[in-house]
Amino acid sequence: MGAGLRVPSRRARRRRRRLLLLVVVVALVLAVRARQGGGGGAGPAGEDGQASVVRVVDGDTVEVRWGAREETVRLIGIDTPETVDPRSPVECFGEEASARTKALLPAGTDVRLVADVEPRDRYDRLLAYVYRDDGTFVNLALVEDGYASVLTYPPNVAHEDELTAAAARARENGRGLWGACGGPDDEG
Repeated sequence: MGAGLRVPSRRARRRRRRLLLLVVVVALVLAVRARQGGGGGAGPAGEDGQASVVRVVDGDTVEVRWGAREETVRLIGIDTPETVDPRSPVECFGEEASARTKALLPAGTDVRLVADVEPRDRYDRLLAYVYRDDGTFVNLALVEDGYASVLTYPPNVAHEDELTAAAARARENGRGLWGACGGPDDEG
């Protein structure tokens, strides 16, 4: 053998194989967790994202019973006019948006919560796409009918294209806040 070249011992080769196996296993576990977080459910490991609505806070925020606890859920990808922010007046079409969300999600409604990339916002609210048991995609329904506009915060953009297309149709047809207020953020 040449100077400076050493053939790894059998023990060293075994350690390298174990280390490689450990790296592969960790990578697989992380990949599975990322995939589950991106569409398998909004909950921590072992929870499937099934919840029951406790109450609607406003047009884009609800409280749910999730297992043994209550969680505040912010609907991802949408924004409804403000109705409960004490620092600002009720915005145009805010009461109507809240009423529509209450109609879609009355107390006791069973829902499926689906996460995107980030599970929570800076206020520690659970971020979710919300589906009723009948298959209604609540976030999308609110945009389609003009009760909400699109508001995305990357990296939570799984349904951005679908929501944007629905908002364009609502705007073109003058539905909801588009007809009543000329668009989002106008006071009425």
